[in-house]
Amino acid sequence: MCTTPKLLASTPIGPADTGDCACPSSTFVMSPSNDILTNTPYEAAPNLYTCRLNNQYRLIFNFDGFGTVILLNRPAQAIFDAFVEPRRLDCLPKLPGIAPGVATTTASRFKELGLLYPVYGSELHPSLRAPRVLTAWLHITNACNLACTYCYVQKNEEAMSEETGIAAVDTVFRCALDNGFQSVKLKYAGGEATLNFSLITMIHERALTLSQRYNIPVQETILSNGVALTKPMLDFIRGEHIRLSISLDGIGPSHDRQRSFINHRGSYHYVERGIDRAIAHGVRPHISITVTAQNALDLGKVVEYVLDRDLPFNLNFVRNYGYVAGSADMRPESNRLITGLRIALAEIEERMPKHRFIDGLLDRAFFHEPHQHACGAGQSYLVIDQHGGVAACQMEIEHTVTDIFADDPLTEIRLQTGSRFESPIGKQDDCRQCAWRHWCAGGCPLLAKLTSDGKSPYCDVFKAIFPELLRLEGLRLLEYGT
Repeated sequence: MCTTPKLLASTPIGPADTGDCACPSSTFVMSPSNDILTNTPYEAAPNLYTCRLNNQYRLIFNFDGFGTVILLNRPAQAIFDAFVEPRRLDCLPKLPGIAPGVATTTASRFKELGLLYPVYGSELHPSLRAPRVLTAWLHITNACNLACTYCYVQKNEEAMSEETGIAAVDTVFRCALDNGFQSVKLKYAGGEATLNFSLITMIHERALTLSQRYNIPVQETILSNGVALTKPMLDFIRGEHIRLSISLDGIGPSHDRQRSFINHRGSYHYVERGIDRAIAHGVRPHISITVTAQNALDLGKVVEYVLDRDLPFNLNFVRNYGYVAGSADMRPESNRLITGLRIALAEIEERMPKHRFIDGLLDRAFFHEPHQHACGAGQSYLVIDQHGGVAACQMEIEHTVTDIFADDPLTEIRLQTGSRFESPIGKQDDCRQCAWRHWCAGGCPLLAKLTSDGKSPYCDVFKAIFPELLRLEGLRLLEYGT
């Protein structure tokens, strides 16, 4: 029988943030209220999720921690269980086969990973870290070559001009500088952004100039349907280190039902060609999969496709409900969605990635750190339309509240729309009592406001799938050991 304590820990790497929303812009960090002294007694963190992974290992996740998934073998569990009662790290009871020094070293590691809290500081207080990244959606064109069933944009042939594009990126960096942001993320979107690719190249050059001038790092992503990617475009994307996100909702008919051309012809084979072409040109696209009632049970095949090509991806739950006049609600019923997601997770388990993959896998839920907002809308997010109008969220792009020529468009967004994007986790009773609240952050706040109880329509889905995501990450740790 093994008597050597073994501990495996999976440290968050953060989501890629290549989807159509802004990632959480601030974190809700739980920390002890007092300084930690050498002689302080410690006890197990009060709010833990645990499960038996196999006969040897137990998985532990701190709901109030920093997103780390931890596995303990039986000897390590024995050391951890000793802290059911408060004790100093160097005053552990005698444990069979475990040297005192080894036990103390292991206990110190528990403290570093946030599994142990000082007794006198065990009352935890939230501290909100200010947003550090300003994200901007640039609506390069309102034109598109597809007619996706869930699209919330009222299409026409209008495109952003060069003058508006340059003024827009100038405004983004000015807002970042004036409001103390440390970096900028630009998302080139539409419509179909590649239909106005020449403007992307111009804005990119301007963004690099401003980034160097103000010492503010910039990250760029092109959101594309993938059907019109050319070799020169891909050469530019690769050479300039721009990220590429391609939408793929299924394989063959499953994709075509949701993402067809304007003439109703399916687009799958064109998207597949675009993905293959990107890979051949050294561009590793992120695959954005939008989950609806139409494709929920077909997720296994598309997840198999992206895993076989070792491509990063995430599963976005459809959010068109209530935003397009006359459009049908395409949200899948919860049990149907849970069934489809479990099929997808089974494919992940069969083709386990070597890297940690749970941080941004599931819609607006992130496991890279606790947070109180599902996205940056109303706080650290600007959506700039083709005319230079500024909205709080791309789902509200038809309802701009200011423009890029205002003194501080971000402050106007915060003042006029911030309350609309408040998270339900601090207001809704069920959310306040839910252990998972700092990991889903209540989901999309616009969708939550449309429900009768003020909760996300995907709440039951999060609760059902989160434990299974942690289990998968535990299995990945066992397989690859890091």
